[in-house]
This record gives sequence, C-alpha cells and structure tokens, in this order.
Amino acid sequence: MELKSLTRSLRILEAVAQHQPVTVGELTKIFGLPKSTVQRTLVTLDEAGWLRANRRDTTRWEVGARVLAVRPAALQGSSLFAAAREPMSRLRDTLNETIHLTVPDALHGIVVVDRVDCDHAVRTFHAIGDISPLHATATGHAVLAHLPKSEIDELTAGALEGYGQETITDPAELRAELRRVRDRGYAVNHNQYRPGVCAIAAPVLDEDGTPLASVAVSMPDSRFDPGRLAELGQLVTDTAAEITARHLG
Repeated sequence: MELKSLTRSLRILEAVAQHQPVTVGELTKIFGLPKSTVQRTLVTLDEAGWLRANRRDTTRWEVGARVLAVRPAALQGSSLFAAAREPMSRLRDTLNETIHLTVPDALHGIVVVDRVDCDHAVRTFHAIGDISPLHATATGHAVLAHLPKSEIDELTAGALEGYGQETITDPAELRAELRRVRDRGYAVNHNQYRPGVCAIAAPVLDEDGTPLASVAVSMPDSRFDPGRLAELGQLVTDTAAEITARHLG
C-alpha cells in the first residue's frame, strides 16, 4: 500500500511539473482519483517542499524549491551549469575565495546550485540547495535589479525580514539599492544576511536581459577589503558576462 501511495505521489508530482500551475480539479481529471486523495497528496508534497501553491493563484500548484535542489543542472538546463563551471573555477583561482552559482526560485528566494571552494581554513559555506532571501543577499539583489517593477512591488508588498542591522527592510531603500546595482553592474552584501559573511554578485542574463542566475564571490568579513570593491566587482561582472556568453553561444 505504501508503494502504491508513493507511486501515486510521484506521478502527481510529475503531472504538476508538466502542467503547472495546475488545480486540484485538473489533476483529478488527469488521474481519475477522488479529489480528497489528490488534495491530500498535494498537501503532503507541499509539507515536504516538493510542491507549493502558486503565489498569484493559491488554488493552483507548482513545483517547489526542493525539486530545484535535487538536480541543480536542471534549473536552467545543463548548458548553464556547464557554461558556469570553468569561469567560476578561474575566478576562484584568481581570488582564492568561494564562488557560488545561484538561481532565483521565483520571488521565494535564491537557490545555490553550484559552488567552487577556496583553500582557506576559514571560508564561507552554503550547501547546494540552500535557499536565501532575495532582499538580503548580493545574489538576490543582482537578480532583483533586473526584474520588472511589478515584481519588485510584489516582493515589497509584504514585510521584508531583518536578519541583522545591515539588512535592508525598507522598500524605498531597497529600490534605491537596486538602482545602484543596475548602474554599477554588481551587488554587495556586507553582513546583511549572515553575520560576518560578505559577498559580491553579478547577474547572468538571457537575450532579453532577464536574470537566469547570479554568480558571486563570498568571503568572511575579516577578508573583505572595501578598497578592492571596484576590482572585485569588475572580476565578478566579467565572470557573469562570460557565463552568459557561453550559455547563449
């Protein structure tokens, strides 16, 4: 019975991925199952992080962040994953700091999909699949700076959680910071999310300027030198541009 239930759950998960955003009624028709059975399965998958309600229409379901974390290369296709590895490794070799590749999970957060570690005994660490808030991270700001105003308005319509004194929680201040990010081409996180952790990130864009991902150099605050910010920002921006060119080429 448990195997039958698991099989049903996987099939419903696959159906949601194929038809998302999809309603309980539509899934009921696809599988010919009682509505209560489908609803119960959806709730279970939601609790486990595999599915979630669509943020614009909560009667519709879509895949959740857990699916994104299982096979990171599938997030934007393996070409993005492959395009990023060599430039990320080169940036790590240049700076000897940890390099992250992240992708946005709609407005829910930014997901780490690849990481190249440095060899310092003290270094920053984000596990593959970690999800961080868009408004409190350099990788998030790099993406947000290139989203339409309507999506920024949607994000700031709710409360922006503070993670420390440096976190930007005021919508007007966040919009001003995103304008600065667009102007200079990179975002900076100086203790905004995790205490003692700093990062500089730049977006990976598609042909239309839509952010597919962001690449970041991350380091402990003890090794963050504000005097090198322009240099580091240029290196990260150049790396992001190379990833974009490789991915689109």
